[in-house]
Amino acid sequence: QVQLVESGGGSVQVGGSLRLSCAASALIFSNYALGWFRQHPGKEREFVAAISRSGVTKDYADSVKGRFAISRDNAKNSVFLQMNSLKPEETAVYYCAAVSGITTGYYVTQDTKYRYWGQGTQVTVPS
Repeated sequence: QVQLVESGGGSVQVGGSLRLSCAASALIFSNYALGWFRQHPGKEREFVAAISRSGVTKDYADSVKGRFAISRDNAKNSVFLQMNSLKPEETAVYYCAAVSGITTGYYVTQDTKYRYWGQGTQVTVPS
């Protein structure tokens, strides 16, 4: 059974940094494009970052460009999200997601296209 498990969330002051990790099991990790999404209380899930199977190509939501960085380690079945200069409005539950069948070099930004999801990790940036 495929599992994605996020970690690294927590509470951080405004302007601080966090590094989220997502460990995958029971899948051929390099066959999957990956993404990070977040959900604010009472709102719909939104795209944060995505990465291709090889890790060469990436995309970010406009709101996080220049501050967040997505990466992956296929040897360790893990994907990461480095978040810098965090803002209070980025308080949310952050999820990683995986989807197979994506052409090498492409990433996926639409949450409806992802097959597998983690349980989420809470990130809190008090104002």
